[in-house]
Amino acid sequence: MKYQSLYRISVIVWMSVKFFLQLERFRRKSKHSWDQERWQKLLKKQAKEYKEKAIRLEGLLVKLGQFLSTRADILPKVFLEEIEDLVDRVPSFSWEKAKQILEEEWAADVQDVIDNLSDRPIASASIGQVYRATLKSGEEVAIKIRRPNIRKIIRADFQALRIVFWLMDKFTSYGKQLDLSRLYEEVRHVIEDELDFKKELKNGLHFKERYSDSPGYRVPNYVPEWSTKKVLVMEWMEGARITNLSYIDKKAINRRELARKLLKGYLEQLLQEGQFHADPHSGNLLIQEDGTIVFIDFGMVGHIEARDALSIRKLITGIVLSQYSDVTETLDELRFLLPNSDKRQIEKAIQTLVTLFIEQDLTMMDEDTAEQVLKEVQTLVNKQPIQLPSEFAFLGRAISTIVGILYTLDPNIDLIEEGKPIVQEWINREESAGYDPKKLLKQFYARISSIENPLDRLSDEFADHRQWEENVKKTEIRSKSMLWNKHYAFILFSLSFIGFFVSLAFEIQSLFLPTVISSGITLLVLFTVSAMEKRLWLKKEK
Repeated sequence: MKYQSLYRISVIVWMSVKFFLQLERFRRKSKHSWDQERWQKLLKKQAKEYKEKAIRLEGLLVKLGQFLSTRADILPKVFLEEIEDLVDRVPSFSWEKAKQILEEEWAADVQDVIDNLSDRPIASASIGQVYRATLKSGEEVAIKIRRPNIRKIIRADFQALRIVFWLMDKFTSYGKQLDLSRLYEEVRHVIEDELDFKKELKNGLHFKERYSDSPGYRVPNYVPEWSTKKVLVMEWMEGARITNLSYIDKKAINRRELARKLLKGYLEQLLQEGQFHADPHSGNLLIQEDGTIVFIDFGMVGHIEARDALSIRKLITGIVLSQYSDVTETLDELRFLLPNSDKRQIEKAIQTLVTLFIEQDLTMMDEDTAEQVLKEVQTLVNKQPIQLPSEFAFLGRAISTIVGILYTLDPNIDLIEEGKPIVQEWINREESAGYDPKKLLKQFYARISSIENPLDRLSDEFADHRQWEENVKKTEIRSKSMLWNKHYAFILFSLSFIGFFVSLAFEIQSLFLPTVISSGITLLVLFTVSAMEKRLWLKKEK
């Protein structure tokens, strides 16, 4: 049953609709009295249901769960804690099915290619599972085999995801914060590439070449002659997960030095145009006895375009030179700012934070005052229409994953301080292109000496921000009015939509026509009301 497309679409869409309605109902009931304990219980209940369905249905729900499990900027902590172990909970499929896939792909008996094979898979993930084996040539290898029917399952799940994203875009605030249509295409592109092991082979060979001259890092060799779209054969790499602290301590590996090495190795991927490892969780990063870091599993790879790499460097330069208008401009270039954002307020917020950091006012202030300053600045930014561009979704996820691993290895790591040598190396490259680092640093310190006390400036900035809030308050009230009309239409449409799929799945002909008609009428009402309200608002503004 779980492999039938209509069943999967119905389950995924209904779960999403139910979650949305539960959250909206809670917000309405708690409008005047917020119960944080009940809110946490609701989120935990939803996370538990999501995890149970992901484990049962497998497919895209597992991949999304893994993606979301490291995104504290999208989901609350209580939800993340419940789904964080989803990556380790995927059930394996039988050896009989695995053997059948191997022999079909190789067009040969397994015994003709392999001498020894592990009885059970040594790892099982959402896309495939891995066996340890010895080839006839004597080479120790890991064989990754794609799950049966996974492409069909993923395609059905993407149909459900498209519906869920459409509903989110039309009926929730996420449509204002994210370009959901582009995010859908980005997720679909990356995950569909992961289904093709030929592409993973190509990615692996690319990173193998990239780290060939980097001591302290390794990427496994690959065996192209036995690798296909469904089977990937690579060198077996000894080692433990990079977050296995007992192994690290047993081998007398310096945790601080290991964290610095990981930071350097991964930042080099992010600060250059080209590919970066988009799924760097602890299962894909191994540590060997001598402290060598091994990168594995290049199925999920992101891309940094040359123009974006240049903008990221410009962002760093703007912060170093205190050119905050350039920083805001770069955020706009990177598509983080929407057209109606107040760039002046964002620029001031960035300037205040960076200046406080440079002058170390935060460390001189008492804890309560520092927390209040940061809270006010955070509020200043959160009120602005800022979005996460879809092409940076996997980059954000990768960075947050790496940061989590770094703090696991060394809870006291100073990411800014440890990142300075990498930035200095970039400055040196700029010098060879005609730039003078000494002049750059001279400008930097000149700007620091001319910076006014940021605490004296905060009250004026917050006053400006309050004026900006008053200007948008009317628009927010209008938006809420229109949103509730959409919510009611959305509920009716959802019920009709679910009835439509139930009638198809169970061949209830008597329900088919009524649900189609009710869905159409609901959509017509929705669009008509939206159009009428928009016209009324335009008349009032005139």
